[in-house]
Amino acid sequence: QVQLVESGGGSVQAGGSLRLSCVASENPYMRHSMGWFRQAQGKEREWVGCRDSITLTTYADFAQGRFNISKDNAKNTLYLQMNSLKPEDTAMYYCAQKIGSCSYVVTAFDIWGRGTLVTVSS
Repeated sequence: QVQLVESGGGSVQAGGSLRLSCVASENPYMRHSMGWFRQAQGKEREWVGCRDSITLTTYADFAQGRFNISKDNAKNTLYLQMNSLKPEDTAMYYCAQKIGSCSYVVTAFDIWGRGTLVTVSS
């Protein structure tokens, strides 16, 4: 089974940037879509964005214009570039995989990483 490992989280001041990485143990991109989610303390997990096996990338409203999802197939790595970070972006960030097209539904994704923590201070 594919394993996903996130990294790149950390502490940053408001207005700063971070790039998160998600390395897959094997190339999942031929038939799969990859998503980023986040979960703040005491809140439900929410969708950040998704990239399908071709090029289509979609974002949640709060991520549009600030976040960018990209991938490096040679490295089996998915990235989440986050700019203009706000304190409300503080959360554990997860990558996840599903077969087929993108979705914003948490339960549609069947393989998850353990997450990487992002803390944004004001």
